[in-house]
Amino acid sequence: MKIIILGANKVGAALAENLAKEANDLTVVDPDAVKLRELKDRMDIATVEGQVSYPGVLESAGAKDADMLIAITDSDEVNLIACQIAFSLFRTPKKICRLRSNAYVEHEGLFCPEAIPIDFVISPEEEVSHYIKSLIDLPDSLQVMDFANGKVQLVAVRATKGGPLINKEISALREHMPNVDTRVAAIFRKGEAITPKGNTIIEVEDEVFFLAATENIRHVMRELRHIDNPYKKIMIAGGGNIGERLAASLEDKYQTKIIEMDLERCKDLTERLRSTIVLHGDASDQDMMIGENIEDTDVFLALTNNDEANIMSSLLAKRKGARKVMTLIANPAYVDLVQSGEIDIAISPQQATLSSLLRHIRRGDMVNVYSLRHGAAEAMEAIAHGDKNTSKVVGKKIEDIDLPTGTTIGAIVRDDKVFIAHDDVVIEIDDHVILFLFDKSQIADLERLFQVGVTFF
Repeated sequence: MKIIILGANKVGAALAENLAKEANDLTVVDPDAVKLRELKDRMDIATVEGQVSYPGVLESAGAKDADMLIAITDSDEVNLIACQIAFSLFRTPKKICRLRSNAYVEHEGLFCPEAIPIDFVISPEEEVSHYIKSLIDLPDSLQVMDFANGKVQLVAVRATKGGPLINKEISALREHMPNVDTRVAAIFRKGEAITPKGNTIIEVEDEVFFLAATENIRHVMRELRHIDNPYKKIMIAGGGNIGERLAASLEDKYQTKIIEMDLERCKDLTERLRSTIVLHGDASDQDMMIGENIEDTDVFLALTNNDEANIMSSLLAKRKGARKVMTLIANPAYVDLVQSGEIDIAISPQQATLSSLLRHIRRGDMVNVYSLRHGAAEAMEAIAHGDKNTSKVVGKKIEDIDLPTGTTIGAIVRDDKVFIAHDDVVIEIDDHVILFLFDKSQIADLERLFQVGVTFF
């Protein structure tokens, strides 16, 4: 597939790195020659230097025969204009636009061929705030992914000493929970992926990804670690777009505070939020944190746009007694460096946005795509279409499906029923199939597997 990425920022670089592994024809456009050279040194892609919304620059990038254009610069207006020009002059078939401002996102009628011809809008702030809320709603999770409209969840937890399954084989899950069906989809040990098998032993500090019906998630978590009590008190450092969105989604259920340094912004937040306490100050001010009873806080979230400030305020909050600390970190090099130390969860906005982008890029009827462990693997939800004559999966047992190397099926959702994948389960029309892929070079083969063929027999 020929894809043009507009913007060599951190999101654009992360997306290019993921798509380059899948044998796509990629071109990245940006006015910054240094950023483009750094990308080209790391991967086999084409680059075009120039303003991404200029018609001549888009033409040089190959907009005339591109399958898809992804506008993810840091400017909403530049992204909008680029998509409009790509449609008006080059009829680019699929256009994805990153928008950060609510002023655009909340008016859905804007995005249609008769107005602004954008096929999909990505809102990083919305993606990140939704992601963080899922972590708060499920204490002790490292990552939470919903499938089949919330009927199934894939959850990552860190195995801790004292968990019933620690130092035991995965197959013991069935003995411990005979009435709960679950599947360990992936294990990361010291940063390396381990393919889970029945005799794989779970060790302390393993990052374990497991799949289960949503109502069974907490039961499985208890096998891997002691579960904390539900959170009650939330403190957010940073009242920007992400902080405001998150507070608005939490304030009806949790006691929520926001600390914001800009006084005018504090006034705006006070007017827009219903019950959140808005504090004017600096989250790295030790006296202020002590005065606000940081030791009684269940979750401290550092969500400013400054990585260093987020890290420092998080370390202070943890050392002064905050129960759990989550930190927004834009620099990918920092994420693994700080997580699992005093900072409990490092949140990468690029990874949250990347998952949303991949959902719209994948071929076949892929309704959900999640990037696992900072891009080391992917979890996908595909819908099975066609029949025995036109589909390579419908009417077949899982054991008879020719899955690409490094791919496994984790579960099938049929109407309201969840089937954890076993070899004898047969896939039927309109089933939602949850898959895991560890070899990114096999993406195209997996997409073809779920595409309906006219003459396939």
